[in-house]
Amino acid sequence: MHPAQLWESIADNRCHCRLCRHFCLIDEGETGKCGVRINQDGKLFTLVYDRVAAVNMDPVEKKPLYHFLPGTLTFSFGTMGCNFGCVFCQNDSLSQPPRSGRTPAGHHTTPEALVQAALDGGAASISYTYSEPTVFFEIMLETAKLAHANGLKNVLVSNGFQSPQCLDALAPYIDAANIDLKSFDDTFYRERCRAALAPVLENLMTIKQLGWWLEVTTLVIPDLNDSRRELKSIATFIANELGTDTPWHLSRFHPQFQLLSKPPTPVATLEMAQGLGLEAGIEHVYVGNVPGSPASNTFCPGCKKKVIDRLGFSVLESGVVDGSCSHCGQKLPGTWK
Repeated sequence: MHPAQLWESIADNRCHCRLCRHFCLIDEGETGKCGVRINQDGKLFTLVYDRVAAVNMDPVEKKPLYHFLPGTLTFSFGTMGCNFGCVFCQNDSLSQPPRSGRTPAGHHTTPEALVQAALDGGAASISYTYSEPTVFFEIMLETAKLAHANGLKNVLVSNGFQSPQCLDALAPYIDAANIDLKSFDDTFYRERCRAALAPVLENLMTIKQLGWWLEVTTLVIPDLNDSRRELKSIATFIANELGTDTPWHLSRFHPQFQLLSKPPTPVATLEMAQGLGLEAGIEHVYVGNVPGSPASNTFCPGCKKKVIDRLGFSVLESGVVDGSCSHCGQKLPGTWK
């Protein structure tokens, strides 16, 4: 076990975890809601500091990030564990076992080895992803510091439930984030995710203020968060509070984990949601998990011409020159180099 950060010792050998917005009070011998931070003799330890469970070299578009170094590779890793309990989790084999008391599995590694692997593979960035990176904060922070020292960017792919202290600690080191906005209904968050909506909205606004490049993803689930009213509320929040230059990704749901009774999201629903996003003024609204969809391409908000042609997670052709549209010269939102 490795000593955890962001916690306080309180009476009766209890630990007050300050890592995420659950702010767990953890009795001796117990773990927090994530299942990967444990109180031993009144001190908090992480069970996943050196237990990386998933490692891949991905296109950065897979995160998904469409306006952050498009066409480059990102070295992606994650541990087991999550501070959410989403019944529709699309990666439950990694995220959920520790929440049910299982010991986190993974391969021993170090921040130095992870950064070297990223450099050896020709990555432009390192992505903290797959499960919820907040719960592997300690190895994420050390790796991110080394990544910057070696000329690599850092990407956070997250549910957005960090504590203010966690965001403060990460602030100098994260360059881009894709945050899930799963619903605009607190009841959905509480019943379907075992979390809450308000902290996610607050953190999205904080991340924008921190200057990280931000893109937002909503997994659209039939009959749960796919009403016009709710999707319009999400679009309005993004446009008004995060800015119309913040890309919104609408991801197609597939039956997974404990939500096997729902069908895949109809493409027509995703197209309707895209229309609502554009009507709200969001400049770039994308449809994901629909192979071949033209809604995965990037169009200039000025001249409306296609500037990035994508197939799946691959960039086929880019008309972005020095961050601007090659057709009309308009500056495009994003990080391009």
